[in-house]
Amino acid sequence: MSFVRIIALTSLAMIAFAGNSLLCRAALRDTGIDAASFTAIRLASGAVMLWLAVRVRGGSPPGAGNWPSALALFTYAAGFSFAYLSLPAATGALLLFGAVQATMIGHGLWTGERLRGGQWVGLLLAVVGLVGLLLPGLSAPPLQGAALMLAAGVAWGVYSIRGKRAGDATRVTAGNFLRAVPIAAGLSLLTANASALDAAGFAYAVASGALASGIGYAIWYTVLPTLTATKAATVQLSVPVIAALGGIVLLGEHLSLRLILAAIAVLGGIALVILEKRPA
Repeated sequence: MSFVRIIALTSLAMIAFAGNSLLCRAALRDTGIDAASFTAIRLASGAVMLWLAVRVRGGSPPGAGNWPSALALFTYAAGFSFAYLSLPAATGALLLFGAVQATMIGHGLWTGERLRGGQWVGLLLAVVGLVGLLLPGLSAPPLQGAALMLAAGVAWGVYSIRGKRAGDATRVTAGNFLRAVPIAAGLSLLTANASALDAAGFAYAVASGALASGIGYAIWYTVLPTLTATKAATVQLSVPVIAALGGIVLLGEHLSLRLILAAIAVLGGIALVILEKRPA
């Protein structure tokens, strides 16, 4: 794969991941769809798109995956949707990214990985950034929305850890999406009294599932083998930044000084953890 193609595909994948935050926030803020319906439609359309991607590629039908991973995927998608009932796109993306990275770093420490001095400084800086963002104040995000997004990030971190040795990532993800659909349908039934749906909300949910999730993951898993682990982790630092810029340009959101400082601390701290080279 040429260098130009790697850059182009990686950029598209990061834009797609950030697009999930923008599409979900826009749908839940500006249309009549409810969070449970958005989750179910997103997962169903993502499952269809990933199934098509596997079939077009010539692979076997997406029967891989497992129920624990599907449950983690559903927990992420549901927490993500309900969090965006109250969170701005940029704040949600930063909380999600911070929680995902904290979960994966914590798992590494639990399983015996060791951080060097600069990495501990970076981890502490990232934690301080998240705590500073959540402290009470006029510009603090709503506590319930923040808690839901942090839970979504932990769930996605667990899903990512479980998927590291899952084999064909696109096929496995397609299988997990298929398994998560009936769980999301059950949530929709439980919240049927509060359900609402309109054409615009449905379109946003399909775009989030089929384009930002389905095609986004398919592109990412195509380019991922060409990247080192450090490069793959580092490039994902761009997702909250893209979401913040998209929120300003497309959704009319405003960045508070608190969010800017928290983003610098969280993203800078995680970058220190990722980029600090281990001794040979």
